[in-house]
Amino acid sequence: MRVSAGPGGRGGARSGPVRSALTVRSLPREAALEVTARHCRSELDQYGRCVAASPATWQQDCHQLKLRMARCASSHPIVQKIRHDCAEPFTAFEQCLKQNQASVMNCNEHLNQFLLCAEQVKLMTSGE
Repeated sequence: MRVSAGPGGRGGARSGPVRSALTVRSLPREAALEVTARHCRSELDQYGRCVAASPATWQQDCHQLKLRMARCASSHPIVQKIRHDCAEPFTAFEQCLKQNQASVMNCNEHLNQFLLCAEQVKLMTSGE
């Protein structure tokens, strides 16, 4: 998982194709952030406090906390299961993004396949 939004969040209002493209790219990241917020609250809080306390140098000052947060999230069993069970649709989605950098909306179907797979994994896991 990569968290790179620094202080100020999303940056300004966007509309049209730019906003849509950002939405397509950000959905898997939002799912990862949801897992992080739910299961790695302490790490997320520490990272957030560091970023807020170091507005000019947060990228350098908070790097280790960012790595600790990422390790926590990626070690969670649901993330590992999604990474394993949905590797094929996720790889296809990433490849599509690389091939369609100027028109990421072409990757909606790939994204939907990955999200469907991840949702099925979550449902199967919650039923255990």
